[in-house]
Amino acid sequence: MREPVKSWVAEVEGRLLPYVDKPAQYLGGEYNAITKDWAKCEATMVLLFPDLYEIGMSHLGMRVLYEAVNRRPEYAFERSFAPAVDMEKLMREQHIPLFSWENYHAVRDFDVVGVTLQYEMSFTNILNMLELAEIPLLAADRRDWEYPLVLAGGPCAYNPEPLVDFFDLFVIGEGEEIERELLDLYTECRKQGLGRDEFLRKACKLNGIYVPKFYQPQYDAEGRLTEMQVADFAPAKVTKRIIKDMDSVPFPCEQIVPFSQIVHDRAVIEVMRGCNRGCRFCQAGIIYRPVREKSLEVLREQAAKALACTGYDEVGMLSLSTADYSCVEPLIDTLIADHAADGVSVSLPSLRVDALSVGLAERIQTVRKSGMTFAPEAGTQRLRDIINKGVNEDDIFAAVSSALAGGWSSFKLYFMAGLPYETDEDLLGIADLAKRILQMGASGQKRRLSITVSVSFFVPKCDTPFQWFGQNSREELARKRELLYAAFKPIRGARLNCHDIEVSFLEGVFSRGDRRLGAALLEAHKLGCKFDSWHEHFDYEAWLTAFANVGIDPAAYAERIFDKDELLPWEHIDCGANKRWLWHEWQKAGRAQTTADCRKGPCSGCGVCQALDCDNRYVTAAAAKEAE
Repeated sequence: MREPVKSWVAEVEGRLLPYVDKPAQYLGGEYNAITKDWAKCEATMVLLFPDLYEIGMSHLGMRVLYEAVNRRPEYAFERSFAPAVDMEKLMREQHIPLFSWENYHAVRDFDVVGVTLQYEMSFTNILNMLELAEIPLLAADRRDWEYPLVLAGGPCAYNPEPLVDFFDLFVIGEGEEIERELLDLYTECRKQGLGRDEFLRKACKLNGIYVPKFYQPQYDAEGRLTEMQVADFAPAKVTKRIIKDMDSVPFPCEQIVPFSQIVHDRAVIEVMRGCNRGCRFCQAGIIYRPVREKSLEVLREQAAKALACTGYDEVGMLSLSTADYSCVEPLIDTLIADHAADGVSVSLPSLRVDALSVGLAERIQTVRKSGMTFAPEAGTQRLRDIINKGVNEDDIFAAVSSALAGGWSSFKLYFMAGLPYETDEDLLGIADLAKRILQMGASGQKRRLSITVSVSFFVPKCDTPFQWFGQNSREELARKRELLYAAFKPIRGARLNCHDIEVSFLEGVFSRGDRRLGAALLEAHKLGCKFDSWHEHFDYEAWLTAFANVGIDPAAYAERIFDKDELLPWEHIDCGANKRWLWHEWQKAGRAQTTADCRKGPCSGCGVCQALDCDNRYVTAAAAKEAE
């Protein structure tokens, strides 16, 4: 039997919740939440989402892991989120540690603490949450089993180096299987009386586990990485884990229904993983390869159960590119036929810029109609070819024409500025495209057409063809932003929003950084940085002070162009796509040459299928149906 563990429910409900905004987000005990008796569990794990509850509860990955681990009766898996500023202030004043939502147990009392790494600008929140949990921030200070094992996973784990000072290990790839394997190993080691170091030695032999203490970087006189020295018992490269059979993977149909509003407040089904379109800026399109689909029958069953178990009146079909699902039209028709009579709508969050996607949108919005969103990403065809977007002007205008005919009068368009090989003409093309779309809607429309154009500033990411590219300087991005605002000023009916340049700069620093950045991150935390992706909390001057205090030039990370044969900080983490192919794609970008989606053309040679030993290149629902 486990020793009894204190619950902080009385302190939270009596001394905190009556005095904070939105107290419902801290209540726990939501419908479909899973609460287990710790006395009957062999191991306990809590997953920290380093942002507010309304953001974290909208993330499907957390829900999937929650289901996968909790299916094992011997393990308890709970949740914790970053408290808002008012809640944190009271917690510190009242000496109440960070707690889990299920049992109000202190995070420090769990056996394993996991953190999901979704976005570089949440890194300071991670340190703040560990501090609130009263867990030493540095992994080196967490000796033996006095404190929980602290691990991390998610897309930012593909370059874990800026964070290695703070974590015992990282999960690379999809976590449903490996999380349970880790808990099995942890339980076995604790029963055998083995210590933390012995556990980590065994853990690093699991496929998909990176233990950074067994990898030591070496730098030359100029500060460039020259070698990653690896312990003889650890793998030279850590290969990502993938789930090959999507139909059999645990999926949370009995989804937690929050007490308070969240960003994506609806039932969801995951139709597939992966994308082979090959957009050269897109990290997700590389690290989630290959494409793996669920069967139509499984999706129909999961949607019906999710709606029945939650009471939602909307079901979302999630993936990187849902319109590419091979049975997307039959799936939409099936879901509408099954549930439209009950007032249930179907949402398709990811649309291609083509008339077919508009047709899909018309199908799903028979119950309720919202705005139409497209992402051309670049203002000219030359630049769209450079980034391999796979969209031309005919596609864009055909999509708009089809949407106008279907009754849409509100459009959101997403673009990027600061892309490789970008010119001012490319930027002005964004305004020109918006103007031409407005002209298309000027005649024959009952309602005036409105367009919102959102422009983010490009951040090069690891494991993409653009990983070698040095980000535009802040001064250059500011000039480009002013050029865009001037171009949009005379355009009536179009509103321009630009992302924060300084936030994009810091994202670029950490997206391609090495482990020396850990010192700057720790210093920024000490200076009070947190919620850096929230405009009202972001303190750029504090960040500059942090870098200066530890002697780091952040521009040397964000703006430097990497050499072809340079050893990159994340090369010991294997996403499956080989470096030679990524370089070849980078060279093709310079020539504005495109690469076809290899589901529709020849294999592009990225190497993912071979590296991950996939039996079939593309597991699709349509192919499975034909095979039957």
